[in-house]
Amino acid sequence: MQVAKIIGSATSTVKHPTMIGWRMVVAQPLDHRGEPDEFPIVAIDNLGSSVGDTVIVTSDGKSVREMIGSPNTPVRWAVIGLADDRS
Repeated sequence: MQVAKIIGSATSTVKHPTMIGWRMVVAQPLDHRGEPDEFPIVAIDNLGSSVGDTVIVTSDGKSVREMIGSPNTPVRWAVIGLADDRS
């Protein structure tokens, strides 16, 4: 699991069949100080996160495959939670 901030959304005119109907977001992973860590990632999101939201993402293959409902999806990252406001 990784904390990330939603920085945008992604669209695709052609998707793998297992991705049809899933919303894709661009998320910037954050380090322990809340600073950007590495490169942004594309994740599926069914929780309705918005730009600026802090979320929890996972790259756990089994969790993502269960969420998608297919054993052969190319999806690697998925939003699994919305983080509480720390202010």
